[in-house]
Amino acid sequence: MTELLTPELKACIGREAPPRTEVVTRRDIRKYAISTGTRIRKHLDGDEAPPLYHVALFWDVVELDQLTPDGVSVDTLLPKLPLDRAMAGGLEITYHRPIVPGDVLVARRTLTDLYEKAGRSGPLIFYEITLDVRTEDGSPVLEEVTTRILR
Repeated sequence: MTELLTPELKACIGREAPPRTEVVTRRDIRKYAISTGTRIRKHLDGDEAPPLYHVALFWDVVELDQLTPDGVSVDTLLPKLPLDRAMAGGLEITYHRPIVPGDVLVARRTLTDLYEKAGRSGPLIFYEITLDVRTEDGSPVLEEVTTRILR
């Protein structure tokens, strides 16, 4: 198999995006809970965020013409890779405590792995991004590891 990942691309492992800070509001928790169809009262009342509330919280807000064909914004944390058809590879989330109204959350994203494998229909590139979310005083809230596959 021909190596697609050059030493320069592999050197990007460990690259970090600038931290992002967001304030959690009761109203936003309620809107998310209603939109996802939860029936749990503490979520509907906005007392505690439902699971996965954080997923889009730190995404860029961009105009529609700045989205890729699959509807997401370009991830500036990643280098330009030789394959570009993306597929979900996995999502692992460790929650340390609930997200509640008034939290000031700071998210740090890091490219934690980049490797390739041979697939049945050709080469595949895998990458992992770790999202570490803490309160502004540094208390851990959650850690998310996302794996994506490019072909």
